[in-house]
Amino acid sequence: MTQIPAPLATTVHGSGPGILLAHGAGGSIEGNYLPIIPALAERHTVVAPDFPGSGATPRSAEPLTADGLSDALIAAADAAGLETFTLIGYSMGTLVSVRTAARHPERVRGLVLTAGLAKADNRLLASLDIWQKLLAEGDLETFARFVALSGFGEDFFNAVPTGDLDAFYKLLASGVPAGAADQAALVQSTDTTGDLAGISVPTLVVATLQDTLASPANSRFLAEHIPGAEYAEIATGHVPMAEKPAEWGGLITSFLDRHGL
Repeated sequence: MTQIPAPLATTVHGSGPGILLAHGAGGSIEGNYLPIIPALAERHTVVAPDFPGSGATPRSAEPLTADGLSDALIAAADAAGLETFTLIGYSMGTLVSVRTAARHPERVRGLVLTAGLAKADNRLLASLDIWQKLLAEGDLETFARFVALSGFGEDFFNAVPTGDLDAFYKLLASGVPAGAADQAALVQSTDTTGDLAGISVPTLVVATLQDTLASPANSRFLAEHIPGAEYAEIATGHVPMAEKPAEWGGLITSFLDRHGL
């Protein structure tokens, strides 16, 4: 039996056709989606739940699974009155979104998958091993530097003034959620490859071209194995919401408009 986490702390924005957000590991709704929620909410009801250990949602007492988070997302949609919705998944959220489309096809009208993956490749597994070690040791100073190095694109990171780096690292360290290690473990253990061929809804895959955490090759794999998927690229690292939020949001809203989602 799938262990369903306790209800997710959720905010709801706007009105119209449903959008359900799925954030990334070590992130939150605020950290991953805040810059684009206003544009999405202009014509949609945006349901924005934080996964266990992020935002106001407590950590789970049990290991997180994609199936469990999928069911928790559905529960959040139910609580907000959404019968159907487009799922917008980022990073870890793409794993949960794909699994949700496979488990609950009658609920999902469309998918947007950014900086995503079907399963972790060796480079991502190694990066998450480092995450786990640093988090277990409580070394948030080094963790923040590793996140900056692997998460941000070369152009963005090198544009940070050298004199501001310490403050930049402190900002990153202060934003690490309590559930970061739990969420990283989910990414390490999840494989949605077998779900891809069965997806039949309009899908947009957005690859982050300067991404050294989740290589853009992972996004290309998603686009090649989801029938009819559209593919787009953005010249950022793993965090387009920080590097090019307007461009990222524009790709998403254009896709939603084209398909009447």
